Amino acid sequence: MSADPEGLESLLLPAIEGLGFRLWGVDYRSSPKHAHLKIFIDHDDGIQVDDCSAVSHQVAGVLDVEDPITVAYTLEVSSPGIERPLMKLEHYQLYIGKEVKIRLTWSVNNRKNFLGTLVRVDGDEIVIAVDGEEFSFPVNAVKRANLVYDGKM
Repeated sequence: MSADPEGLESLLLPAIEGLGFRLWGVDYRSSPKHAHLKIFIDHDDGIQVDDCSAVSHQVAGVLDVEDPITVAYTLEVSSPGIERPLMKLEHYQLYIGKEVKIRLTWSVNNRKNFLGTLVRVDGDEIVIAVDGEEFSFPVNAVKRANLVYDGKM
């Protein structure tokens, strides 16, 4: 088991679901001397600080036993929040018709930043409308994507 986001998700999913939460996603960043593991959890009733603490304690135990991260690391557990990150194709599908902010790893039509309405998901392609023009790019081109809060809950 390597310390990659997908491997960490599959390792931690049973512990998180066992506590009654959904694993929204994992953000794992590492350097030769330190790593940062951020886990996003969700629940229909929202997430409280005590929820994050309980998941952090449980996840720390799993990480101590399984030892997938070979360098010193920081563990952070939080809610995805109102402007939640879109980390998987399923996340994009949930928010079709909503405004999103996307940063790409490479340029599409000479730009990397997009702010517009998520139109659809076609296979592994995301389609976003910006000022009446549609842009399409593969999900693996996305460096970061977030829902934009529209003032409604």
